[in-house]
Amino acid sequence: MAIKSSQTLVSEALQEIKTISTDAAHKMFSENKCNLIDIRDIRELQKEGQVEGANHIPRGMLEFWLDPESIYFKEGKLDLKKEMVLFCAGGLRSALAAKSLKDMGFEKVSHIDGGFGAIKQSKFKVI
Repeated sequence: MAIKSSQTLVSEALQEIKTISTDAAHKMFSENKCNLIDIRDIRELQKEGQVEGANHIPRGMLEFWLDPESIYFKEGKLDLKKEMVLFCAGGLRSALAAKSLKDMGFEKVSHIDGGFGAIKQSKFKVI
């Protein structure tokens, strides 16, 4: 049995999803036009810091927290009408997560090119 590599999955996801720059994400975030979602593990946030005002949803819970039918749905945590802008440490997990949200039916989904590494060099405030 041949399995797809994680790199293949990421490459396929990148062809289907929208990738945006930190500047584009910052503009949307500062205009309150998106949900900025950090999907890194809680230990990464504690070690590296986090973006002020971002929502933290661990990668393993993303689909469950955003599914109104799920017992884990976080009512009122996000504005489901706004664009979902995801980021992880470097952009690989967020690419897969963005594709998963698109597969769920979310139409306005993107991820930040370069992830938190790029965010630290951008206009975002890291705390």
